[in-house]
Amino acid sequence: MCAHARRRRTGPVHPTAPDQRHTGRGAHPVRVQSETTQKEQEILMSRLTHVFRPVALAALAALPMALLQATPALAQATKSVDVLAIVEHPALDAIRDGIKEELKAQGFDAGKNLKWEYQSAQGSAATAAQIARKFIGDKPDAIVAITTPAAQAVVVATKTVPVVYAGVTDPVAAQLVKSWEPSGTNVTGVSDKLPLDKQIALIKRVVPHAKRVGMIYNPGEANSVVVVNELKKLLSAQGLTLVESAAPRTVDIAPAAKNLIGKVDVIYTSTDNNVVSAYESLVKVANEAKIPLVAGDTDSVKRGAIAALGINYYKLGRQTGTVVARILKGEKPGAIASTGSNELELFVNPGAAAKQGATLSADLLKDAKETVK
Repeated sequence: MCAHARRRRTGPVHPTAPDQRHTGRGAHPVRVQSETTQKEQEILMSRLTHVFRPVALAALAALPMALLQATPALAQATKSVDVLAIVEHPALDAIRDGIKEELKAQGFDAGKNLKWEYQSAQGSAATAAQIARKFIGDKPDAIVAITTPAAQAVVVATKTVPVVYAGVTDPVAAQLVKSWEPSGTNVTGVSDKLPLDKQIALIKRVVPHAKRVGMIYNPGEANSVVVVNELKKLLSAQGLTLVESAAPRTVDIAPAAKNLIGKVDVIYTSTDNNVVSAYESLVKVANEAKIPLVAGDTDSVKRGAIAALGINYYKLGRQTGTVVARILKGEKPGAIASTGSNELELFVNPGAAAKQGATLSADLLKDAKETVK
């Protein structure tokens, strides 16, 4: 090959063209960027860093707060409480609401750091057992059982999950605990047992001439049976007679009431759940037959009973809530004694008295905490 040809083939590379010389056998050509382009990119990156770095730092600083706001459980571990009631009526609803409010006051707020589930068995023992099994499968930190049938359904189904009963008249007779002392088991709670001697005293104040006292109750409800047996003994000791009328279902309340017409001077109702659930049907019969009604719970006075010396069930709920909170904070239910409520409130309803043929004394009206208009 001549020298002229060699000069033509090995001429100078254009300064703006990329160098495509090979670096070795089989190697790909290396593309080298110009110094001008590289410097421009460095300047651009420097400017972007200067602009976005403060924004990025601010976002990172705000991240922990955003996480805490989005998930309150990070600030305090979430606890879970399942609540079962055998049925819904004002007294039991007040217990439930009191429990929830007390837990909130103790730092356990439903929807934030507390998982709260409530279910009613709608008066069915079979449904109560089914709900109890479901709750136990959820493995909550505590189960609250409102009323004797609900508590029995839960207690028989678990020996490990903490159970707190509420609104149970006699937890020992209901076989929830062996005594009122700390049980050493997974069960504790708050009773709504009433001093029956004071109930009899109220009956006499409302109907001074009463000799025969009627009582409608569900023979399948343990707390009602306890009240009937005790009341029968106490009335007999004072020269009065108890006349019983059974109502196994809520639909039986009106017929059971009609069965007492002409046989009694007054009807006394305890906190039997069937009776309280269908109280209006009982009031209708009492008004028509002019039979005075005296109740064991103050909510029934608002629904048509003449008078009641009873527990404030909202306060009982708050009292129950303190027990549940102690368990959520680490105490064992078996180390907490069963308790009751000593606070009784007198409610009267003069309008109901007029409808049922009774006259309330001035002293009784004066002693009332609340007079229902």
